[in-house]
Amino acid sequence: MSILATAADERVRDVRCDDERLVVELMDGRSIAAPLAWYPRLLAATPAQRANWEIAGGGYGVHWPELDEDLSTEGLLRGAPAVG
Repeated sequence: MSILATAADERVRDVRCDDERLVVELMDGRSIAAPLAWYPRLLAATPAQRANWEIAGGGYGVHWPELDEDLSTEGLLRGAPAVG
């Protein structure tokens, strides 16, 4: 019996925020959810500012230009809150 392994694709597909959490959808179908409290700039932002994001870092990051916030899928998968 063999198990077929699907290659992980940690590039960003979509991003959404509600009042309590950030959710990043990956190209391989996984979702990463983290509390907004871990990211003070996102927590303090308006819903419109949170919705204004772009894919960065070759697909492995998210950038919010109005907030000067950058997060990587690697850091999100590690469960790393924002520094400083």
